[in-house]
Amino acid sequence: MVGESAKKILKEGEATFEVNRSGIRQKIRFTVKKIKQGNLEYTELFSEKLIGFAELQRISEEAGLPVQSQTARAFPKGMGIKDFLNL
Repeated sequence: MVGESAKKILKEGEATFEVNRSGIRQKIRFTVKKIKQGNLEYTELFSEKLIGFAELQRISEEAGLPVQSQTARAFPKGMGIKDFLNL
């Protein structure tokens, strides 16, 4: 269920995306992070930067993986945590 772009990102352990923050385009590096929730573990892209939800949603669609920043977490449309367990 994980696309080719997601497989490439998981293999490399990080990805860089252009993000619109406060009207300025910036290149931000996201790292692959394993998140444990109860007995389950899933993988997501993480950045310490403050990024708006609309941009997180766009990046998650582009990457095919969940994306989290300090402000929120976004999943690709039609997907949830269960789709990214044990990657």
